[in-house]
Amino acid sequence: MELETGDVVMCTVDRIAGTVVFVNIEGNGQGSIVLSEVAAGRIRNLRDYVVPKKKIVCKVLRVSSSGNIDLSLRRVTPKEQKEVIEKMNQEKSYVSIVKSVLGEKANKIIEEIKSQENFYDFLEESKLDSSSLEKLVGKEDSKKILDILLSQKKKKVILKKEFNLITFEPNGIELIKDLIGNIKNVEIKYIAAGKYSIKIEDDSLKLADNKFKEIVEDLEKKSKKLGVDFKIIENKK
Repeated sequence: MELETGDVVMCTVDRIAGTVVFVNIEGNGQGSIVLSEVAAGRIRNLRDYVVPKKKIVCKVLRVSSSGNIDLSLRRVTPKEQKEVIEKMNQEKSYVSIVKSVLGEKANKIIEEIKSQENFYDFLEESKLDSSSLEKLVGKEDSKKILDILLSQKKKKVILKKEFNLITFEPNGIELIKDLIGNIKNVEIKYIAAGKYSIKIEDDSLKLADNKFKEIVEDLEKKSKKLGVDFKIIENKK
């Protein structure tokens, strides 16, 4: 699987040479992190952030024509880190399922899939179209694997954010009620004067985040038309 700038990947620290950290990228060879991309500000002890054999989530900064992969640790957001870790844990579960069905031939099949694309993504796509999986393992084993995958109860991801809605219009309360009253399938709570929280549940962080972005875009447009000040409260942690 070819990496692109902006991809977020799971890595294992291989070694530290001076001020450069070399890591093994899961399924994609080796990459490096320079000191300035380990953490923001002055770093007194590099090993406070990275130690050999430790797993870390990194972002791809660039892939050179010669194949060198430059990575960043500090540019990974908490949300991206959480998503990669959740995906990794789910992939481990998928590997166990494939091994339980295929037995001794499982490792060869798993390696073949991983050489072409992300194993987790392959099986997720197979839930919608099983043809590629059937070509690799046959119709009968493909059905057994997918039956187990589809019977798994997926844990819901919860995304919480806070925002401000402020207006000095005489009918301000009614305006705000109209703005948030039309938002469906999410939980919105009043916190304090002009301050609200929104809670979104979905099957993945990506889906929850996409839903949140759609709601924000809609609120921004409608608030502007009504003369209401709308602002997301950024989490500083």
